Amino acid sequence: MKKSNIADEVEALLRPVIEELGYGIWDVVYRKVGADWVLTVTIDHPQGISIDDCEKVHRRIDPILDEADPIDNPYMLEVSSPGIEREIRTDAHILACLGAEIEARLFAPLSGKRVFTGRLLAFSDGTLTLACGEETVKIPRASIARMHTLYRESDSPADDPQTPPPASDQQKG
Repeated sequence: MKKSNIADEVEALLRPVIEELGYGIWDVVYRKVGADWVLTVTIDHPQGISIDDCEKVHRRIDPILDEADPIDNPYMLEVSSPGIEREIRTDAHILACLGAEIEARLFAPLSGKRVFTGRLLAFSDGTLTLACGEETVKIPRASIARMHTLYRESDSPADDPQTPPPASDQQKG
């Protein structure tokens, strides 16, 4: 099974359980890190995520993954928060971050720049609209290599979740 299909299958399997616990899934990523395969389930909550939240979810989903066995090879399970500067990978992430300050890194320069920083104003028809200082910039989604939210010292720390370390590095398989 392809890596993306594994992540999709795991997300479909775990979403109802995680939502029953009162959390949302921000992302599920299955990737190779060094010599190991890692399944990272990133959870979210409006009041933020603590290490205790990650541990609670990890303990609940670990036996479900063992039973369903969606991954053939040994892997490590991590449960984490999206953090203050959360990665934006999907259209759903973009929509969830409307109004946030973001950084977008492009595959190739647009108007001579590869990095744009600004407030995400809109997303429609595959195009993001950013307020970058005094100008408004439209960036095609397909031209963005990476993007993430930005944390500024002036942002209220009470409004942003802290990034806990992964709940467990327990080897699965």
